[in-house]
Amino acid sequence: MANVSKADLTEAVAKAAAISKTAAGEAVNAVFDEVVAQVAKGKRVTVVGFGTFLPRKRKARAGRNPSTGKEIKIPAKTVPAFIPGQAFKDAADKKRR
Repeated sequence: MANVSKADLTEAVAKAAAISKTAAGEAVNAVFDEVVAQVAKGKRVTVVGFGTFLPRKRKARAGRNPSTGKEIKIPAKTVPAFIPGQAFKDAADKKRR
């Protein structure tokens, strides 16, 4: 399995849209920056056919320090989450068959 980097995405966008890599890089960065900004504000970002990015709240809980075994308090926090859309799920499932 190979990893796909932002540079790989930029190159793919440049080729698909027949634009320069610089312009494609700016477009890719703008999309990612806007998704991050909206989720950071507590909003959901839905890309139809792809999926939804959203903030998910985690409750405070007790945990253990793995090196000492001592119980610690893990504070509540908000983390980013992604729910793939049906088209994304279907495309991923076809690759496994």
